[in-house]
Amino acid sequence: MTTFHSTRNTTDSLTSKQAIRKGIADDGGLFVTDSLGETHVDIASLAGKSYQQIAFDVLSVLLPDFTETELKACISEAYGVQWSDEKITPVKPLGDDYVMELFNGPTSAFKDIALQILPRFMARTTPTGGDDNEKIMIVTATSGDTGKAALAGFADAEGTGITVFYPEGKVSQVQELQMSTQAGSNVNVCAVKGNFDDAQSAVKRIFGDRALAERLAGNSHVVLSSANSINIGRLAPQVVYYYRAYADLVQAGRIQPGDKVDYVVPTGNFGDILAGYFAKEMGLPVGKLVCASNANNVLTDFLRTGRYDRRRPFYKTVSPSMDILVSSNLERLLYLLSGDDKLIADLMKQLSENGEYEVPADMLEKLHELFWSCFCNDEGAKTAIGKVWKDDHYLCDTHTAVAWDVAQQYKQANPEHNAVVVLSTASPYKFPAAVLEGIGEKAEGDEFDVMEQLHKVTGVPVPKNLADLRSRAVRHRDVIDRGEMLDYVLGKAAAEK
Repeated sequence: MTTFHSTRNTTDSLTSKQAIRKGIADDGGLFVTDSLGETHVDIASLAGKSYQQIAFDVLSVLLPDFTETELKACISEAYGVQWSDEKITPVKPLGDDYVMELFNGPTSAFKDIALQILPRFMARTTPTGGDDNEKIMIVTATSGDTGKAALAGFADAEGTGITVFYPEGKVSQVQELQMSTQAGSNVNVCAVKGNFDDAQSAVKRIFGDRALAERLAGNSHVVLSSANSINIGRLAPQVVYYYRAYADLVQAGRIQPGDKVDYVVPTGNFGDILAGYFAKEMGLPVGKLVCASNANNVLTDFLRTGRYDRRRPFYKTVSPSMDILVSSNLERLLYLLSGDDKLIADLMKQLSENGEYEVPADMLEKLHELFWSCFCNDEGAKTAIGKVWKDDHYLCDTHTAVAWDVAQQYKQANPEHNAVVVLSTASPYKFPAAVLEGIGEKAEGDEFDVMEQLHKVTGVPVPKNLADLRSRAVRHRDVIDRGEMLDYVLGKAAAEK
């Protein structure tokens, strides 16, 4: 049986169900398995399969203690009528390259891929003979899209509550309204004064507080878990769409089975691109994983030099889901490359105490073999939006634009590249002002006025879930300092009794 342990300690031995339920290890590490790569998904069998069938093939390898019946039920519930495209993650030509659309779910962001299925996983993790009154409290920090996707997935889900923190003033108006208007008897949404890294660091400290965990379990019958990509149940479903894209390219005749494909990923917390590494380890012919950053280019510097330094200016950009200086999922990659939990614990301690660390030379060499990296600022992203619209009549959001720009830089630097797939992570209507400016129009009014303006200019339909936001009542108005987050969680947990 595949087991999971902390990146910082190998003494744990949890099943995938236990790891999903727990979310983060007691020592603050992330759950990994040393079995990754032992079982491959047969690429020759992908042709003609539906997204749901490929999902079963991939997830049965990654989460083997879920029964066939459980897994198929989770997949069926997660990838059904709530998606606007039956292919779930369709791949479309974009110039000489391809774009994989990950935003056809109920919140118009790629986070739906994982967060539609995570609550289904969670519902099937209750241990035999456990506390019948126990409730899972999901606690999550978001830079924009995770929050709404998690809220939509967990709203009114039996046996769970969810609390989402987001950085005040550092998400788009649309993203904020998506969260603040969320209905559900079990949902809590709160703005935090500071940036995403502040909120995420506080959430990690909450999860690392063992005394708190014992108090919640004893007094409120509540266990904490996470919906961020630090949860392995969030990360695993993202592996699926790399296989889906590959199958689509084979079916289109663009590649032959066994040919390598390069994937360009707009990257913030490193979960989306890490899923590509998982796919590679499971047998998918991945060439380069291209890490695309915005002006907060800490990952670009790290992947080039091996030195991670979060001590730098924080920029608020037009691609806010990438405005991150501490990329949590990178920890998983470093463990998987080294197999050394003591090294990882030391590196993370250095990051926490000194704001920086540097990996050994042999690890840097491995990183260079796997990844290529570059960045694109706001001006470059808007230019990319305009060029893609003019040349290919394709409307992309700001995060996708960053990835497209970096894809061009990658191809210029690597003329012998493979077929290139750019991951498109959000609807352009989630960031309408920047998109409108990118195609040469002046944005006027609030974001909903701008949405209408963008639609009139382009003819591209506005997703219904976004168009309806303006008329929804705001339900959540809490704003707190980051130092108050623990008390906020305690208060909400007490209310769940």
